[in-house]
Amino acid sequence: MALNGKKVGLPAIAAIAMSIVIPVGTAEATNIVPCGSGNEFLNITVHPINDSSYEQCYANAGVHGVLSKWPSGGRMWLERFWTGNNRVQWYGDGRWQPENPVDKWVLFSFPNHPGGVKIEAIRIL
Repeated sequence: MALNGKKVGLPAIAAIAMSIVIPVGTAEATNIVPCGSGNEFLNITVHPINDSSYEQCYANAGVHGVLSKWPSGGRMWLERFWTGNNRVQWYGDGRWQPENPVDKWVLFSFPNHPGGVKIEAIRIL
């Protein structure tokens, strides 16, 4: 293919198309990391309905859906989380919570909700 009179390969065309479709600053790069590999990562403990508690750790800013792993229809409870070197919010009950993100180096649990609170996604800011 030619672009401004010069031949352009397929990878270059794909890169141009992606830069047009995805605006700068919208990439969501949160990914799962091994727990125990450092306390700077976000560490959450969730409890799926009809299953035992599960620990998961995350790194990098962005959003990660925590329901995709469970076939239970997405009903899961957040029991606690350690923010590590991150500011954190969770998505449940139709909104991001808390309104002001939980700050770095905080262990957050739910003493008023012994079973935890509903969670659908977690966000590192």
